[in-house]
Amino acid sequence: MPTIDMAATGRNIRDKRIKAGMTVADVTDACGVSAAAVCKWQSGQSIPTIDNMIILAAIWNCKIDDIVVVQIV
Repeated sequence: MPTIDMAATGRNIRDKRIKAGMTVADVTDACGVSAAAVCKWQSGQSIPTIDNMIILAAIWNCKIDDIVVVQIV
């Protein structure tokens, strides 16, 4: 059964944010969430909602599949 690898997805979010030259504050402004939420995404404690995932993919010019890491268990 496929599951989301939360830690790897969080690393992708952090890496894509940094590569885009964005701060956590930039992501909070784009998604309308708190800095704490973005930090939880980056640490793998939670993942963005589908709405926010679409925003992230759009601002980073990538696919959601490039952000979310799926593992087969």
